[in-house]
Amino acid sequence: MSERIRVLVVDDSALMRKLIPAILERDSSIEVVGTAMDGAFALKKIEELHPDVITLDLEMPRMDGMETLRLIMRRAPLPVIVFSTHSKEGAYSTFKALALGAIDFVAKPKNAAAGHLDAIALQLIEKIKVAKRASGRIIRPSVSEEVQAVAKKVVGAALPPNRIVAIGISTGGPNALQYVLSQIPADFAASTLIVQHMPEGFTEMFARRLDECCALDVHEARSGDLLVAGRVLICPGNRHMMVRRMPRGDMAVLSDGPPVNGHRPSANVLFHSVAQEFALTAVGVIMTGMGDDGAEGLGAIKAAGGMTVAQSEDTCVVSGMPRAAIAKGYANKIVPLDALSSFLVNLCGVERSEKDKHEKNEKHERTPVSSQRS
Repeated sequence: MSERIRVLVVDDSALMRKLIPAILERDSSIEVVGTAMDGAFALKKIEELHPDVITLDLEMPRMDGMETLRLIMRRAPLPVIVFSTHSKEGAYSTFKALALGAIDFVAKPKNAAAGHLDAIALQLIEKIKVAKRASGRIIRPSVSEEVQAVAKKVVGAALPPNRIVAIGISTGGPNALQYVLSQIPADFAASTLIVQHMPEGFTEMFARRLDECCALDVHEARSGDLLVAGRVLICPGNRHMMVRRMPRGDMAVLSDGPPVNGHRPSANVLFHSVAQEFALTAVGVIMTGMGDDGAEGLGAIKAAGGMTVAQSEDTCVVSGMPRAAIAKGYANKIVPLDALSSFLVNLCGVERSEKDKHEKNEKHERTPVSSQRS
């Protein structure tokens, strides 16, 4: 029998310090070795108890979760799963924590204070197991916890994309996406749609964070959003996203259909839709994440004649999703994280405005052509 996963629970609420261990120890492979009421106690307990994984509340007195996380990552990095509140402030803090090195997060139910944690029990247990498997993996390159705003392209006429890039991603996704998208220029010729496994209420803040640090136009998708060059649409939490070709333009369509293999949003739903509607101009990208969501959809894009890409397993926080696609032979290319942005730019190119094209043609026409001497 393999050793049990040793977990330290850090939370300022006495109730949470009882309830979280109770739900974790329903799984025989997990042992809660201790609890701490704030960051200062947590750092002492880490030295004494040597846990494998830490669950960390962000809002605590004396030493809050953010400072605790900074010190953990500076002294001896451990897999940390953050407990987040369902609020804009909670979402903002969560993405800062992920940038600092937390491996994942779980959103506390709105009625958690009343002792209702059953809704997140299985999710938390699964994420602790994944965190233990990912222990010791230092994924480079990292991103900054503080988003640096970038200059945006002056908005002109919306140009139709030459390709549709669909990305499926889960654990480790926020940092990986921030890294890749921040290196793509504003005049990227493709339109990009992203399914990131994330709870409802967090994707709007996530899209806003990406928009601040990217030259691309990033926002949370709404039904009817047009697919235009240089635009990135993030699927809202607890919705599915598909694409449709319509007379007034190609667009994103949201759905409240049932979860697919336990996921809503599901990368498979997006990929199958993109394969059906765009075929040869479809690009499917599957990135870091646990499970196998997106593998069959990536296969559909490949079968339709589109380009399919998997992030290399050694650059993933968790390699389950790309591994599943690679094992089935559905990935045309395997690309490391630090080369993914340049790969997409080389594949899709950058868009020239009609004015640029006209000026280029005029220049070509004015260039004298030397004639051969007889």
